[in-house]
Formats: sequence, C-alpha cells, structure tokens
Amino acid sequence: MSTGTLLAIIIPVVVVLALVAVGVSLLMRRRRLRERFGPEYERTVADAGNRRAAERELRDREKRHDALDIKPLPAASRDRYTHEWSSVQEEFVDRPEEAVHDADRLVTSLMHERGYPTDGFEQQAADLSVEHGSTLEHYRAAHEIESLTTRSKATTEQLRGAMVHYRTIFDELISDGGRPQHAPS
Repeated sequence: MSTGTLLAIIIPVVVVLALVAVGVSLLMRRRRLRERFGPEYERTVADAGNRRAAERELRDREKRHDALDIKPLPAASRDRYTHEWSSVQEEFVDRPEEAVHDADRLVTSLMHERGYPTDGFEQQAADLSVEHGSTLEHYRAAHEIESLTTRSKATTEQLRGAMVHYRTIFDELISDGGRPQHAPS
C-alpha cells in the first residue's frame, strides 16, 4: 500500500476518533454538572435560555466557589446554632412571621460562619448551588415566602412551609452537606 493511501485512511480515522473523544468529554462534563448541581442544573438551563450558556454559568460558579474558604463548623458553633434553631421553631407558635424572618437570618448567619458570602440572595443561591444543589430549591422557596411576610401576604400554611424549607437547608449547612466533620488541624 502506498503512503498516500495509508494517509488517506489514517487521517480520517484520527479525525473521527478525535471528534468522538471531544463528544465523550462534553457528555461527561455535562453529566458531572447535572450530578453536582441536581435540580439547579435544569433551572439554570431554563434561565439562561440555552445549555451552553448555562453550563458556562455553572462552571463559573464552581470557580468562584473554589476560591471561597468554606469550612465546617466547630462543635461549639454547631451546638449554638442548633439551640438557636430550636428557639426559632418555638417562636413560630406565637409569632410565625417573626420566626420566618429569624429563620432566614439564622441561615444567613450560618452561611457566613461557614465562609459563604452573604451579600445578596441570588449570589447566596449561586454559591450554595455548587455543594447544595439538591436542597437549594428549599432555600429558594423559603426565601420567596419570607419576602411575602414583609408585605404581610403569607398565609400561616405558607409560613409553616417556609420553616420546613429553612430547616432543610439549615440541616444541610450545619452538617457540612452530610460529609463527616473533621476536627481542625
């Protein structure tokens, strides 16, 4: 077989293999993003209008998150937050709107102590989405109801729901997302 014939066979095979490798790499990246962000992946795709822009946004969130100094809580802080949460739940019986506001403030304080920036809700949600994508919808739902309370538009059932949603994200944050707690080195 001549060199020209061999090149005519080898070059297309190499090009096809390279295209397959690129395609597999893109699919694996998409799968990893879906698994990491959970329901937030589809929400971001819907908000962005296309998958490529959404995936770029999610990768940017990962980069930002990687630059943060997120840390587990010391045992004393976990105990203090757990006690404060119990107080907020007890407050709900007599003052449900205030309890929802306090739950929001407590979750924000917990995020701050863990190392998350707490400047605005959308940025908080974006930062949380990297490690807490599966529970982020609870935080979004709770925040939406909490904003209704500022206008006295939330029903008692909605307020109860907000407390349940805040409890879900609270539990996730206080337990370091379910990862084992490590003593500081």
